[in-house]
Amino acid sequence: MFSFNSVHLSYIIILLIGIGLVDETQAQKMQGWDTNTKKSLIDLSELKRGGPPKDGIPSIDDPQFVSLAEAASWIGENEPVIAIEYKGEARAYPLQVLIWHEIVNDTIGGESLLITFCPRCYSALVFERTVDGEVLEFGVSGFLRHSDLIMFDRKTETLWQQFTGKAIVGDYVGITLNQVPSQIISFSQFRNNYPGGKVLSRNTGYDRNYGSNPYAGYDDINNTPPFGAGNDDGRLPPMEKVIGVKLNHQQKAYPYSISCKQQVINDEMGNTPILIIHTEGATSAVDASQIAESKELGSTGVFKRMLEGQKLSFGMKNGNIVDEQTGSVWTVTGYAVKGPFKGRQLEAVTFGDYFAFAWLVFWPETEIYTNN
Repeated sequence: MFSFNSVHLSYIIILLIGIGLVDETQAQKMQGWDTNTKKSLIDLSELKRGGPPKDGIPSIDDPQFVSLAEAASWIGENEPVIAIEYKGEARAYPLQVLIWHEIVNDTIGGESLLITFCPRCYSALVFERTVDGEVLEFGVSGFLRHSDLIMFDRKTETLWQQFTGKAIVGDYVGITLNQVPSQIISFSQFRNNYPGGKVLSRNTGYDRNYGSNPYAGYDDINNTPPFGAGNDDGRLPPMEKVIGVKLNHQQKAYPYSISCKQQVINDEMGNTPILIIHTEGATSAVDASQIAESKELGSTGVFKRMLEGQKLSFGMKNGNIVDEQTGSVWTVTGYAVKGPFKGRQLEAVTFGDYFAFAWLVFWPETEIYTNN
């Protein structure tokens, strides 16, 4: 017969609080925290417990990297990775690792970066983590807001919203972390585009079932977002995926139902011509119980389509991304591999792949691309 002890009871209470069946006072919610709650952009009632407590999901603070050849022995060809090219270095962060840790405190090219992934929102975002001249180390708080990961810095225990990079409770309120362009592509696409790149190792110091998905079945358009995700504005199914772009103080969402069919979208935000790419490629990290066996979502990229003062228009030709002006062939990473522009790189735009509910709750004024 199963018997409850204090640990079991604590986790049950946390789960009940997280789904709103038990109320929690502000003092209870912040017990064990040194956060300055006098500075806050939100009502603390908006914070929900996701299950594991503070640091219950351990961040990776001393990341190790392996070669592409070594990583190929344990990662599937189409498995999703967060790809970053920064200051001449290329690194891949497999979602089969990030799904168990959510945060990596890393340094690339001498710059301290914060690599994050929230499985519930499917938000993979990278930020600079130097604030007021000081490098901060971040951890997983155990709180969620609108189903999104709430991070905390270990200096002041300020709470930060992962989706926006904004400090929402604590001493750093008023500060937003600078976002760094990144994209989710398949491991094979990363290897082909960055032959000198490195891959985050599974040697993290923690015993986790890397390669498996603890959120099996979550990536389903018919599901309902958990943990008080926010109001459904009705324009899109909450669990549809979108390519979300922020540029020129504007936000725009490109539904997967459109982008995966068009593959290439020539658009403009403000006065900036942009290119949205959605090719074959990466699988979902939150579909099947084994990520390598999950359904394919494809790989995405967003870039400015101005090069050498010329506005380019793109299309698909024989399965390749081609610009109409020169016939150059481009990859999902915005790099020209054939033609007059061979060797040139389009300027990346910060964007992300998200469940629609998350994008819409944080950016309710967003425009939605309709292809009309």
